[in-house]
Amino acid sequence: MKKIHLFILAILLSFNVLAQTKTTRVDIIQKTNGEEMKGKVTRITDTDISFVYAGETLEYSIKKSDIQKVTYASGRTEVFSQASLPAQDRQKDQVTMSATPADHHNKIAILPFTFLMDNQPGADEVGYKAQDDTYSILSQHSAGYTILDPRTTNAKLIQAGITKEKIRGFSMKDICDALGVEYIIDGSITQNKGYQTSSTSDNSNTKIKRNDNDKIRGGSTSSSSYSSAAQRYDVSVGLHIYMDNNASIYNQNHKAFFSNTDGSYSSPLEYLLKRCPLYRK
Repeated sequence: MKKIHLFILAILLSFNVLAQTKTTRVDIIQKTNGEEMKGKVTRITDTDISFVYAGETLEYSIKKSDIQKVTYASGRTEVFSQASLPAQDRQKDQVTMSATPADHHNKIAILPFTFLMDNQPGADEVGYKAQDDTYSILSQHSAGYTILDPRTTNAKLIQAGITKEKIRGFSMKDICDALGVEYIIDGSITQNKGYQTSSTSDNSNTKIKRNDNDKIRGGSTSSSSYSSAAQRYDVSVGLHIYMDNNASIYNQNHKAFFSNTDGSYSSPLEYLLKRCPLYRK
């Protein structure tokens, strides 16, 4: 009798394990570069496969030419291309490799900011400084994301031929592909001369000379004046965030509440970053 109970218990446990395995099965994409992606294949076209990572909702598009095979949750396997050649053989090919959208997953790059002073191009150093400041703020609040450091970003842009003079000839998807990221942060700083403040102060001093009998025998008067002027600036920051499919997910501008004498952009920049979809508290 005891053996029968143990047998029944073993069967029930087997069914339970089988049920759990069935409910957790996912589609597995094996790419030609060896990468494995687990989730759900949602659509197949003549050239692409649409895919959603397990536990997420964002849909990605992968070229069939980059996929070796797909093993579906049902157990069926579909082969799309042959496995890639060994690395030592592929190094001989003069082919420019570019990242696919799946490789971009949860990666962010920050472009050097555009700096305008009185609606004219300003110093590039200000744009690079704002890029560094954005990285510093966002890297402390980016749970789940990987942010390229500015030096790596700028080096990759130069290597891809995406210079300041030519950047308008590239779409955001082109730039995402070159940097291997899912999100691009593109910012601008506008600094315009506001009103001037000035102050003037006058000072006079009179000296009286007396003799030994304390009688006034003369005097002299001197006066001086001091004036100062300060130029104040109105500063605004624009922040634009794109995805690797050219979609714009955030586009906001914010002006500093008060004009200042040093042209600081820190306050409006932090204000926008704290409200963008990539910021995590």
